[in-house]
Parts: sequence; C-alpha cells; structure tokens
Amino acid sequence: MKFFLDTADVAAIKAVNELGIVDGVTTNPTIISREGRDFETVIKEICQIVDGPVSAEVTGTTAEEMIAQAHDIAKWADNIVVKIPMTMEGLKAVNVLSKEHIKTNVTLIFTVSQGLMAIKAGATFISPFVGRLEDIGTDAYELISDLRDIIDFYDFDTEIIAASIRNRAQVEGVAKCGAHIATIPAPLFDKMTQHPLTDNGLKQFMADWKVFQGK
Repeated sequence: MKFFLDTADVAAIKAVNELGIVDGVTTNPTIISREGRDFETVIKEICQIVDGPVSAEVTGTTAEEMIAQAHDIAKWADNIVVKIPMTMEGLKAVNVLSKEHIKTNVTLIFTVSQGLMAIKAGATFISPFVGRLEDIGTDAYELISDLRDIIDFYDFDTEIIAASIRNRAQVEGVAKCGAHIATIPAPLFDKMTQHPLTDNGLKQFMADWKVFQGK
C-alpha cells in the first residue's frame, strides 16, 4: 500500500519525505487555506519535493468551470492530479479530462455506487472518506473492500485512496481491506513509529550498553 501525505505544509512534507515512505501528496481547499499562501505557488513547491502524484482540487461547481481549472492546474507540473468532487457535474468533467489524459482524483466518496460511477467516468483515483464514515457509524472498511473487489473483478485501472484517515488503527484497517493508498496527515506518521515496548526496549539497550562501557 502506498502512503500519500495529506497536507500542504511544505516544511512538513520535506520532513516526512526524508523517511523515504511518501509516495504522493493530497491537498484540498481547506488544507490550502490554512497555509495562507498562493495556491499555485504552494502546489508547485510540493511537486518539486515529491516525485509521486500531487492532488490539487478545483473549486468550480459546473463541469465547464472544473474542466477549465483542470486545464490550468495540469500545466503546473508533470505529477499533478486534478481533484474533482463527486457530483454529476464532477463526473462530466472527469469524463472529458480522462479522454484528454489528465489524471483525476474523485473525492468525497461515501458509497459503492458513487465509487463505481467515478471509476466508469474515468477517474485515476477515487477517495472514500474513512473517518467521516466512522463518525456516522458506517463501516468504511466494508466500502473499501467492496470497491477493491469491483476494481479487481472488472480489471479497472482506478486506484483507491483511503482518505480522512485520523489514527493508526484506520491506516492498518484500510491496508487489510485492500486500499491501494492511504492519505495520512503529517503528525500521524510520527505516531505510527511509536510503541511503549519500542521505547522501553531502547532504554534497556542503552542502559545495558552504558554498563558494558563502564566495565
């Protein structure tokens, strides 16, 4: 499973990218707004840091607006993926963009039907939202598993990005049920490296080494 970093914080991206485990980056208008910087500038900087796909979302509401924005955004870097909302207008845009070989990530997926429609429209990626589904008591892992079964059964090229990931258990859960990618907030990467037994083990190793050196 690939790891995408879910942030537009350039400093955080540089830091986590040094671990060698970042395969791409996802952003959205909310994430970009937190940076207080020009959208295009931030996305171009991210694309220079990370070799993999970088998702940048349109803000238009009609297919025509989304397509026009996508044409502009796609020119910013070779590894750009244009993020499109799961709406009727969004699907129209994806249909056009896929035929123009512009990669798309259809976001805000909450049902199998939505995912299947996005896949058939030509989406490169689909993003089911794990955390938000769990908030309303819906089994997000069943959704991801079902979507993966459909992709494999019909041999679609679309990849599943498990989005709205909030904790280590969710990362592990989506990995077990077949998500191609998990998009993870920067602070969670540090938490994923931690375990009390790891900390205790390191302390014991260092204490034993100190005793050894004293001898």
